[in-house]
Amino acid sequence: MSCVVIIGTQWGDEGKAKMIDYFSAGADIIVRYQGGANAGHTVVTGGVKHVFHLIPSGILHPDKVCVIGNGVVLDPEQLLEEVDAIEKQGIEVGSRLFISDAAHLILPYHKLFDELVEESRADRIGTTKRGIGPAYSDKALRIGIRVGDVLNDEYLAERLACGLSMKNRQLAQMYDRAPFDSAKILDQVRNFRDRMKGNIINTQYYLHRAVLQKKKILLEGAQGVALDIDHGTYPFVTSSNTTIGGALTGTGLSPFNIDKIIGITKAYVTRVGEGPFPTEDEGDDGARLREKGGEFGSTTGRPRRCGWFDMEIMRYSKRVNGLTSLALTKLDVLSGFKKIKVAAGYEIDGRRLEYFPSSMHHRIRPVYEELDGWDEDISACRSFEALPLNARSYVDYIRKTLDIPISIVSVGPDRENTFILE
Repeated sequence: MSCVVIIGTQWGDEGKAKMIDYFSAGADIIVRYQGGANAGHTVVTGGVKHVFHLIPSGILHPDKVCVIGNGVVLDPEQLLEEVDAIEKQGIEVGSRLFISDAAHLILPYHKLFDELVEESRADRIGTTKRGIGPAYSDKALRIGIRVGDVLNDEYLAERLACGLSMKNRQLAQMYDRAPFDSAKILDQVRNFRDRMKGNIINTQYYLHRAVLQKKKILLEGAQGVALDIDHGTYPFVTSSNTTIGGALTGTGLSPFNIDKIIGITKAYVTRVGEGPFPTEDEGDDGARLREKGGEFGSTTGRPRRCGWFDMEIMRYSKRVNGLTSLALTKLDVLSGFKKIKVAAGYEIDGRRLEYFPSSMHHRIRPVYEELDGWDEDISACRSFEALPLNARSYVDYIRKTLDIPISIVSVGPDRENTFILE
């Protein structure tokens, strides 16, 4: 491994954190490249559950360096809480975490606007109200505040005044809300600076030097392909690029630095929030998947919508990202189903689609195939050969249909519930 990218291939929650933790053992540096504290990455080691929102989950490995890249929008309060929580567990963070000076900050007014805009929409997105979209909007409007700005008091105050004057006018005129106090926000940001100033660096330069030094780098994305702002089911998407392009722009690395692109895919599909979900099962099977899979958001606690494996979204993920292999997670959740559905493709008005559509405002009907299930508990399996015949057939069906290697199979939540297939 030289530089490997981990990408969620569905609507997020594919089990990326566990796979990142697994691959971190062979890496020197783990980099989070986009998104914010709306993402929740859960890792279970030795029966202990760890939830990460901003810090790469590779921090659990004591000899690894973790980086928050320039493509991330960073909530300073959330980061400090996360650092404190991790260090209380006896895991040292301070000298092993670097933060890009070009990452943008999420401030209190971003969270309020996230809530106000969502409540005023006729078509609710289902945002986590963590301020992600408004922070990315300010980045595009060139009124955002970057992490590096906090190192200069005079410049920080100037940048905050520029953005806050606009926000306060909007609050008064559009929402009849009281203005934000710049002094309080400055105090919050300065507290972050005082604690983390030694961790703020030019991460683009750091990563390029690491490449030259032959360091092994793992790039960690948040959410999934179908939530990409450009390539997802717009407008029910996140505010950043969750696909391979986001890995490059969110780190400053070159396409020529990337060696492998591993797609993390759940053995079924889930989605949080609003938006189209062609293979959603709103009946007993969907409820059973949710209960067996523990499908509740690690950030919001909201129950996830559950459904069957979708080949069309996987073909799209492979095409858009140039996936070199897949890691298949939560195969164990399917134990006990007599029949397992797989959407082989989509139809609209009886016409078979040949691709994943850019818009899903039309009623899309999945075309299902059924495979025989298995009853055995597979959580103790540590090889492909140890799986029941029908479980092996299911894995083979996915691999052959997509024409892509499956390199890793996960059969349980713990780090040990994993085996290499190829």
